[in-house]
Amino acid sequence: MKNTALTATHEALGAKMVPFAGFNMPVQYEGVNIEHETVRKAVGVFDVSHMGEFLIEGPHALELIQKVSSNDASKLAIGKAQYSCMPNDDGGIVDDLIIYQLKEETYLLVVNASNIEKDWNWISSKNDVGAEMRNLSDDYSLLAIQGPKAVEAMQSLTSHDLSAIKFYNFVVGDFAGLDNIIISATGYTGSGGFEIYCKNDQAQQVWDKVFEAGADYGIKPIGLAARDTLRLEMGYCLYGNDINDTTSPLEAGLGWITKFTKDFTNSEALKQQKEEGVQRKLVAFELDERGIPRQGYDIVDAEGNVIGQVTSGTMSPSLGKGIGLGYVPTALAGVDNKIHIQIRKNAIPATVVKLPFYKG
Repeated sequence: MKNTALTATHEALGAKMVPFAGFNMPVQYEGVNIEHETVRKAVGVFDVSHMGEFLIEGPHALELIQKVSSNDASKLAIGKAQYSCMPNDDGGIVDDLIIYQLKEETYLLVVNASNIEKDWNWISSKNDVGAEMRNLSDDYSLLAIQGPKAVEAMQSLTSHDLSAIKFYNFVVGDFAGLDNIIISATGYTGSGGFEIYCKNDQAQQVWDKVFEAGADYGIKPIGLAARDTLRLEMGYCLYGNDINDTTSPLEAGLGWITKFTKDFTNSEALKQQKEEGVQRKLVAFELDERGIPRQGYDIVDAEGNVIGQVTSGTMSPSLGKGIGLGYVPTALAGVDNKIHIQIRKNAIPATVVKLPFYKG
């Protein structure tokens, strides 16, 4: 089990620690609902240092990235980030990721913690163009400062105008008394805020200064459990649940990051799938009655026939009702369609809805 640079801090704060993707991580401090509400209404801080970071550099960096990723990375510019995924050779997804352009020929790829080794090996296997690759995952820490008060609460820590950094843009500069810190207007919560990339030996200073600056804004540490409820209310895919090696980006509703203006891994097969139409789709649903849908529960039709499975589900703290994602046949994927979720012996009626669940 790996620790992050802040594990001792979380333990001192009384966090409940759990194993996650090979790391000892804080799952909650005060409780999921309180932490969830803090991020929706004020500002909260997540330690997500378990995420992986790869540096791809040199004259062939973009060529390699274009080959392994579905989105069009040529549209990036220095200071911009892009959400993308890496298709495999069989129609599924190796991982989803964020790509940052740091310099003219330097890109940072941020990947899921559970896939660091798998992703590194995958990209390496496609690197026949001689791009320079460095795995920085063990050297960097990542803090997500999320919530509507994040800009105001953190402004005193930097000379950069935080309100001027647009969504999916970033700056590299001073933060919390340190230089060369990546301040990125990204996150996994749908409530605004920033993600801060720093070296491991800087993480404690950043953490302490962030909590000092946010004291008057109701800042709190937030665990991974609330991170999951927050992302699910937005309908953001979680790798391993909603997308994996067998789900196509088109089935998962990720057609918007799948650009056929270039060639990439398995692009011909995915293009054909787009033209012919997919057989199943990832849908969002709300329960019409009391109940909590969980990953792995069957989705059934009115006659009780199994038509799919829940990939993510929870009791939404913001909506006060059961919500979830799952794959169903395309014919049943339309908004307002009725499906049922098998919760123990009961088939609970549910309605297919448009994302996001949480409208802010």
